[in-house]
Amino acid sequence: MRAVLCESWGGPELLVIKEVASPTVKAGEVLVRIRAAGVNFPDVLIIQKKYQVQPDLPFSPGAEVAGEIAALGEGVTSLAIGDRVAALCTTGGFAEEIVLNAAACVKIPESLSFEVAAGFMLAYGTSWHAIRDRAALLPTETMLVLGAAGGVGLSAVEIGKAIGARVVAAASTDEKCAICREHGADETINYTTEDLRAGIKRTGAPDVIYDPVGGKFSEAAFRSIAWRGRHLVIGFAAGDIPALPLNLALLKGASLVGVFWGDFVRREPANNMKGISEMLGWMQEGKIKPLISKTYTLDEAPKALMDMAARKVTGKIVITP
Repeated sequence: MRAVLCESWGGPELLVIKEVASPTVKAGEVLVRIRAAGVNFPDVLIIQKKYQVQPDLPFSPGAEVAGEIAALGEGVTSLAIGDRVAALCTTGGFAEEIVLNAAACVKIPESLSFEVAAGFMLAYGTSWHAIRDRAALLPTETMLVLGAAGGVGLSAVEIGKAIGARVVAAASTDEKCAICREHGADETINYTTEDLRAGIKRTGAPDVIYDPVGGKFSEAAFRSIAWRGRHLVIGFAAGDIPALPLNLALLKGASLVGVFWGDFVRREPANNMKGISEMLGWMQEGKIKPLISKTYTLDEAPKALMDMAARKVTGKIVITP
């Protein structure tokens, strides 16, 4: 089979596409023929040795996949050959095949495309855990989403609206703000042309701040948070990890809330599946509509990661082996 390989630490331009041996299944495992693989910002970090979890070289990046069961390991009875599934894998997704623990695979309906399924679990799973589980966002509250036009940001906008809250989306261009409004945002802030704090003053103090960006925007947003507000620490796409003055939390009675979805999945799999089930229901009701803005071939995987690193991506992008 063909796979994208990281053989040395560095940027996407160092990735290579090679023929490698097809993986073999062991007891409790399944072989999935990959039809689509989601591309996420951690994929950019992991090949540079900048992510929280670091595999040994060589490896294939790609943390979420969708495809068909091609082979079953001994003892697997919950799945059958030909079943359509989606799964999280941390690494190995940018390839034609992957072996996974059968318990990691979720059956997907025929109505759900492989592209949408592959771009759904990580972004929407992260946002559900953050907004529903960690922040307990209420329909009467306002949520500010930073980096709102990206994959996790846009999923946060949709989940906030599915809950019934008022959502303010902050993004870097008018075009990205327009996409956020198309996906339900009540108001937008272009923080390239408008000071973020001025924009928050205009749109109202947020009860919840969804922050996958970090950098200079975190403190500006936290200074404007409402009384008893919750600032969700999702990630640091801006590259810099901010150091927030803790007196701000005291003055606002506010909370900094860490969101580590990967460990949540490992520690609380039943709660994670509860979220996936709720969101699949929202999808069938039309409350959330994942945006797949572009697809890439396996050979174009380095370009996909370059686009992700350059912040040229809106919604989700996927690789289709």
